[in-house]
Amino acid sequence: MAQSGQVADAVSQVTGRPVELVEITTYGDTSREHLAQIGGTGVFVTALRDALLRGEVDFAVHSLKDLPTAQPEELALAAVPLREDPRDAIVARDALKFTDLPRGARIGTGSPRRMAQLNAYARSHGLDIETVPIRGNVDTRIGYVRDGELDAVVLAAAGLNRIGRIDEVTDFLSVDTVLPAPGQGALAIECAADNADLIAALGELDDPFTRAAVTAERSLLAALEAGCSAPVGALADLLADGQIVNEMRLRGVVGTTDGSRTVQLSTTGPVPETYDQAMALGRELAAEMLAQGAAGLMGERAH
Repeated sequence: MAQSGQVADAVSQVTGRPVELVEITTYGDTSREHLAQIGGTGVFVTALRDALLRGEVDFAVHSLKDLPTAQPEELALAAVPLREDPRDAIVARDALKFTDLPRGARIGTGSPRRMAQLNAYARSHGLDIETVPIRGNVDTRIGYVRDGELDAVVLAAAGLNRIGRIDEVTDFLSVDTVLPAPGQGALAIECAADNADLIAALGELDDPFTRAAVTAERSLLAALEAGCSAPVGALADLLADGQIVNEMRLRGVVGTTDGSRTVQLSTTGPVPETYDQAMALGRELAAEMLAQGAAGLMGERAH
């Protein structure tokens, strides 16, 4: 609701028209099962897309990392606004940093991707942690720390920032430590594909660099044939020579949730000028990762 409200305000500014928020509850919001068990793909977006297709709403706002990689023909991804901080963040007891957590620290997360990378980092740096699967909204998750049930929880920095709770973060996880989910920190604004006027209006909010980056990341995810609950991390960022942005780097990682095995690679190319070029960057890195055995590490979560 917070991120939808921010987009609604932005749409009102560019169109001069009022925007009404319509609250829709998704299966992913209400299910208490872990994402890996309920499949992950589409559980937070299907109900919103159904409302779009029925004409009950004019456009929908998604966390882009929740979108399945296959885009329905009837719907258009009209805008990908400027990306927020893509990093994961730690909320820990006693304002502890990740590397200062005590031996045996229990860290809660609902993401196999975060588990895989946290456990891999802990193994390589001699840290003793236990990752604990959790679900729930921000209050529920942070409540586990406040109540002493967990030593820390991991959340997306972007989400905390959008609801005004970024000051509760005790540590930000560098993308060199934990790569975010493909599309993390970005929003997706969808509308009916046959509504050219609305597509044009919403397109005023589009950020071309963000769209190119998330397109490359999602192309990697699709080429790995992995859903959004799979332990895959990816981040595309722009590399500059002085003031001139001249390259895009795409990093990807996949690993077993216990952190015992990972495949992490990167590739660099010219900043994509077209959708196809961004897609090609993702497919290229995915092919290299698959050649290194990435599919076997995703196990039954690949589909």
